Amino acid sequence: MTTTASGFHGRLAAAWERNDSLLCVGLDPDPSRFPRSLDGAPDAVFRFCAEIVDATADLVCAFKPQIAHFAALRAEDQLERLCEHIAERHPAVPIILDAKRGDIGSTAEQYAREAFGRYGADAVTVNPYLGTDSVEPFLAAGAIIALCRTSNPGGADLQLLEVDGEPLYLRVARMIAEQWSALGEVGLVVGATHPEELSRVRATVGDLPILVPGVGAQGGDAREAVTAGATANGRGLIVNSSRAVLYAGSGEDFADAARAVAIATRDACRISREG
Repeated sequence: MTTTASGFHGRLAAAWERNDSLLCVGLDPDPSRFPRSLDGAPDAVFRFCAEIVDATADLVCAFKPQIAHFAALRAEDQLERLCEHIAERHPAVPIILDAKRGDIGSTAEQYAREAFGRYGADAVTVNPYLGTDSVEPFLAAGAIIALCRTSNPGGADLQLLEVDGEPLYLRVARMIAEQWSALGEVGLVVGATHPEELSRVRATVGDLPILVPGVGAQGGDAREAVTAGATANGRGLIVNSSRAVLYAGSGEDFADAARAVAIATRDACRISREG
């Protein structure tokens, strides 16, 4: 699988417009929450996620499979199959591999090969802590979305440290916007649980895409996030919801329940940017 010539930014912009949506559905499979009909099925992870994908593909700007949720289940082959399913059935929807990789040299090259070669991702999340040389192999092969201000409470331990009069997360945002964007296609991760800081990042990075996790189960509000972080044209954000969509229902109609929550979340984003 390979990404299209237009690149991640182009594919994302097209998805924003085509589906009129800022919503990204995160794919974090947890078999303990699957419907009973999938109990014991050897391909349960793929089947569950594929049904979610098919039920929501016209509502989203991207899908974001979380690699640890597959790897812990020894289901990397099902993740590969899922990415192939998305590429074949919904080729206009970008895939963001949520892997948060961060390493150097030949190791980073292999992680990039995994993300863009094996899984056919359009973009991969990375940890910026190791600096520029750690992301160059990814930028040579595809797009990155770098952690900036994360939604977890412990993110403040380092991200709010003062560096020459500004918090570290803003220093990271500036580095990504001014240096890394010259090397390839980039984006940033800023949690929905920090709308004021999301606004500061937007002011720092211009129109770069921002992945916004934390909506739903983590307590982030989609409307607040869009108000704080959307670009002047009402785009620019990839508002992720995972568990709230995936596990909206536990019965055989789980995909229909997921679709209903996805519609509500998509519409909350629309109301905010239109209002």
